[in-house]
Amino acid sequence: MAKFSTYGCLLRGITAACFFLGLSACSDFQDAPTAAPQSVDASPGYLVGPGDQLQIFVWRNPELSTTVPVRPDGRISLPLIEDLQAANKTPTDLARDVEKVLAEFVQNPVVTVIVSEFVGPFNQQVRVVGEALQPRAISYREKMTILDVMIEVGGLTEFAAGNRAVIVRADKNKKTSYRVRLDDLLKSGDVSANVDVLPGDVLIIPQSWF
Repeated sequence: MAKFSTYGCLLRGITAACFFLGLSACSDFQDAPTAAPQSVDASPGYLVGPGDQLQIFVWRNPELSTTVPVRPDGRISLPLIEDLQAANKTPTDLARDVEKVLAEFVQNPVVTVIVSEFVGPFNQQVRVVGEALQPRAISYREKMTILDVMIEVGGLTEFAAGNRAVIVRADKNKKTSYRVRLDDLLKSGDVSANVDVLPGDVLIIPQSWF
């Protein structure tokens, strides 16, 4: 029991440190924009990332069809293909690349790539740290909001200071911190506190000290 208590204190201490480091980087927080920039909607679609599980289907060639994980280096290995870059490509683009390589061995190959387990590239994730029930990295989905993120991580802990939460966002060559009102959203049902998130956002949820 003492070991668990020590670990919990350590985790909350790390969370507090992360929060105050963010504070020193940007002392004047802005309110989070209510809508994401239009450029997000123009994204090319889902990009494969390390840790994704892929189903590779080669039409009329079941011996070449397989399910493979994307390695940490972003590559995959398939029958007749030792190494192929997969990360940061759409499933369609990856299928065309597999077809090009297989064309050396198979006449007119037709390949379909299906992502069965999603992780996505690092810059396409939303990371949650601090007083969430399940702090972790989440694969970004189009038009994702802070409510979607909180559902994914199971909500707030009893120690969370939800209205002091901050989104740290990379805007071009700088990082900007935005206030978000998680308590108002989750406990009071204030939908005006539900804001869009962007790929690469880091949500920091500090601990309440009283």
